[in-house]
Amino acid sequence: MSTYQVNAFAAQTAREALEPFQYELPEIGPEQVDIQVEYSGLCHSDLSMLDNDWGFTQYPFVPGHEIVGKVIRVGESVKGLSEGDSVGLGWFSQSCMHCDECMSGSHHLCGDMEQTIVGRFGGFADVVRCHWGWATPLPDSLDMSKAGPLFCGGITVFNPIVKSKVQPTDRVGVIGIGGLGHMALQFLNKWGCEVTAFSSSPDKEAEARQFGAHHVVNSRDDEAMQRIAGSLDFILNTTNVTLNWPMYLNILRPKGIFHNVGAVMEPMPIPAFSLIPGEKSVSGSPLGSPALTRKMLEFCARHDIFPMTEEFALHDVNNAFEHFKSGKARYRIVLKV
Repeated sequence: MSTYQVNAFAAQTAREALEPFQYELPEIGPEQVDIQVEYSGLCHSDLSMLDNDWGFTQYPFVPGHEIVGKVIRVGESVKGLSEGDSVGLGWFSQSCMHCDECMSGSHHLCGDMEQTIVGRFGGFADVVRCHWGWATPLPDSLDMSKAGPLFCGGITVFNPIVKSKVQPTDRVGVIGIGGLGHMALQFLNKWGCEVTAFSSSPDKEAEARQFGAHHVVNSRDDEAMQRIAGSLDFILNTTNVTLNWPMYLNILRPKGIFHNVGAVMEPMPIPAFSLIPGEKSVSGSPLGSPALTRKMLEFCARHDIFPMTEEFALHDVNNAFEHFKSGKARYRIVLKV
């Protein structure tokens, strides 16, 4: 049996600095591909997993689930990919390919899903392995150095636009102008919507407009929030903090949708009568299917949409984490391997 050595960076326990780490990959399976990692994004989920905030991290832990690189090995039953292809890999690295969810195209909802940094080693490494179905080809026009965050942050905010059937004539809102929100503004602007950005940081107004917001509202200004009551068809919450939920629901028009992609850990106290009279709804979603990821990449290539990134070398990963935790990142960090 052939094995392959992988050079990575791993933490041995929670909240510990990452150090050089090596491990062996077994012989490649018939439906697997190995990707030589060129860039790997640093996402808030990497930090949550590193600190074991969600209670299921296994150590040693190798973060990294916003991966782009080139295919260097393919199993004998791989379809549609060849050595040398440029691909990306996100939070999911395998699904069963036979359940109702997979067979209906919702692979990201598979009950037997493999997650790239859960119970296995991720992309802060020179090589990462996955099922061929989750290695998504990159359009030639996409800049590989900036594409990594599209495979988590990007698809996380693109999926709700499609899932919620947002129309080009809709008036929409985005809460939080950060790693997720700045991409959501770009998507919704190019989708054709009239876009309002909600932010508690007045100094982000110019950037919010640069990313595609037509209006910017200070979310701490109750009077400003009241003035736009009943005006939006769709609001996307990208933050992971507790908000004034009834106030935001009051901003929705009848049949409006309030959609969550931020991992708010506290329960959401939502009065029933903030929903019932206007037939409003609250929803949430994870990332998206391989097919939707391809669609998102095509949309990005067509409209020249990229995340704003800062680049660090992989060997400087601990400084990258400190920069991220300080809140100074604008707006996504990418590690060059």
